[in-house]
Amino acid sequence: MKRRSFIQMSLATLGATSAIAADAAGQQARELYELRVYSLPAKKQDILDTYLSRAFLPALKRYGIGPVGVFMEKGAEDKHKVYVLIVHSSAEQVTALPLRLHMDEEHRKAAKEYLDATPRDPVYTRIESVLLAAIEGMPRLAKPDTSKPRLLNLRIYESHNERAAQKKIEMFNKGELAIFRRVGLTPVFFAETLIGAAMPNLTYMLVFADDAERQAAWARFSKDQEWLKLRAIPEYADKEIVSHITNKILTPAPYSEI
Repeated sequence: MKRRSFIQMSLATLGATSAIAADAAGQQARELYELRVYSLPAKKQDILDTYLSRAFLPALKRYGIGPVGVFMEKGAEDKHKVYVLIVHSSAEQVTALPLRLHMDEEHRKAAKEYLDATPRDPVYTRIESVLLAAIEGMPRLAKPDTSKPRLLNLRIYESHNERAAQKKIEMFNKGELAIFRRVGLTPVFFAETLIGAAMPNLTYMLVFADDAERQAAWARFSKDQEWLKLRAIPEYADKEIVSHITNKILTPAPYSEI
């Protein structure tokens, strides 16, 4: 298969996925999210921050892409992880972005220090990236108030196969998402992973004012009667549809748009 044909087929597939929720009832098309994770030495944090805030985010704003969230994960003092969440409205935006950035003279000029890094002194170790599609129950990201202090909770629910993964998504669509909102587990996005590691999985992000609010909301959720009824349904039991949960507590960068 020729490379051009393969790219065209890939675009068509992603485009169909992003629009799958736009049915006869007039539902909104689901957004696509790219979640990047930079692993880097602590001493390179300033260079990455400068690149993201002065080159990357401004370029995406010029392209009509976003909002873009930038979040830090606490870890070892000498090793940092930075999460970058990019909101895309179409598959074409996703696939065109690398070349647009490469050809963008304004971006290259603002990114000079970052792009001039040598193999002997790189800014980051590697970038891990996943592509996600918003679920039907939450087709668009809910942007938090960035003028207020906030804490982000990123969670990933892995399943042992595709059937189980879709059942967990169904559980959120049909009831669990509404319970989250009622008890104070305020969602930023909910999405299934299309391309990436640890598939199949459901990935979502919640926002809180601080960690005390996060703990209180999860405590309310664990005792909620509607939640207890929902989880008691055999087909929705965690042991049947969730094989592993990843839980990350993230803090936003000062320039984060989410």
